[in-house]
Amino acid sequence: MRPRTLEELVGQQHLLKPGSPLRQLAGNAQTGPAGPSSIILWGPPGTGKTTLAHVIARGPGRTFVELSAITAGVKDVRRVMDQALSDRDLRGITTVLFLDEIHRFNKAQQDALLPGVENRWVVLVAATTENPSFSVVAPLLSRSLLLTLQPLEEGDIQALLERAVEDERGLAGTVDVEPEALEHLIRMAGGDARRSLTALEAAAGVAWGESDGGADARVRLTTAHAERAMDVAVQRYDRAGDQHYDVVSAFIKSIRGSDVDAALHYLAKMIEAGEDPRFIARRLVISASEDIGLADPTALQTAVAAAQAVQLIGMPEGRIILGHATVHLATAPKSNAAYNGLNSAIADVRAGKGRGIPSHLRDAHYPGARQLGHGKGYVYSHDAPHGVAEQQYPPDDLVGRDYYVPTGNGSERAVAERLERLRGIIRGPQPQRAKDGERRAP
Repeated sequence: MRPRTLEELVGQQHLLKPGSPLRQLAGNAQTGPAGPSSIILWGPPGTGKTTLAHVIARGPGRTFVELSAITAGVKDVRRVMDQALSDRDLRGITTVLFLDEIHRFNKAQQDALLPGVENRWVVLVAATTENPSFSVVAPLLSRSLLLTLQPLEEGDIQALLERAVEDERGLAGTVDVEPEALEHLIRMAGGDARRSLTALEAAAGVAWGESDGGADARVRLTTAHAERAMDVAVQRYDRAGDQHYDVVSAFIKSIRGSDVDAALHYLAKMIEAGEDPRFIARRLVISASEDIGLADPTALQTAVAAAQAVQLIGMPEGRIILGHATVHLATAPKSNAAYNGLNSAIADVRAGKGRGIPSHLRDAHYPGARQLGHGKGYVYSHDAPHGVAEQQYPPDDLVGRDYYVPTGNGSERAVAERLERLRGIIRGPQPQRAKDGERRAP
């Protein structure tokens, strides 16, 4: 059922507009004086990368060579390049080199492609499921067009399956698919065309096996047949690639946004994809301090306890603890005041502010320290009422600077009230307190 022309291709319409590079590569048009450019196709499995390579190779005056980065080496690449150069110069034929899984090539192997790509001995069509910015060398990226393929929409998968049911290259009208069965196959495919066709074929096999009709009778494919062929949806998740970072980013942002339901969805997605539960737990610990802080001081305790518990009991039971911590953090009041306060203090330090330490706060225990004035005038806080004494603690140029500005959320509301009283005692009577915006570090 592999499409033979761009018109048969489903999905990826954003790459197939009139005049687009793919249209030109697949047709007679030249994209430049030296011929068509090489391209890198980046997208999930089953979205049409190999199909596009075959369609491009069908253009006039072209020969198609396919290599897999899993099995090919530098010698194979150089052999193809030498043959492509001969074909171009002696026969006027352009070689389309399709290299699947290019991210599996190391730097030396990818460098071997550069002469052929730069001199246009070949039209390289490279496919990868990993972000080329991290997996493809910069010189090769700069000499190629990067085209991003998207997971197929449900409508695209439906059109593909309906065509496969009737087409002579597919089931050739030998089965009638119930609408509910078709919906199940579409939903379970997860935007993967290859997976959807495999599931359809398997479901048809189940239906044929249970059929009592003759060889020419149309078989009815039911939801039960589809469920037996595919009962678990595909999870698009690469623990070393974009999905790893994108899903956990959505997870943390959902917790920060207090959407507990979305947070649990992304947690489930990571768990089902086999993500390291310790990685999830570490991100929860960070979120507890960065996004919740003193608005709910128990959030960090829960997150740390969850991280320890997950290491203690492992999976699959560890998912229960991760769910517990996720619900706590997502529903907790939020404050990033402590996080912002530290960032502001770091910014001042990097800017050279905070020169010196007041002499009364310096260490006075070693011999000769007293003679230097260290510790002189220091007020022991426990000797003052309520354990708080009027005294200068920051360097001279940072007196009055407020780094920590608590919110009115959750427990931090009480902290804000107490902090105002503490600063009033420690700093003593102020002629005119600066506004918060003036006190905060830039």
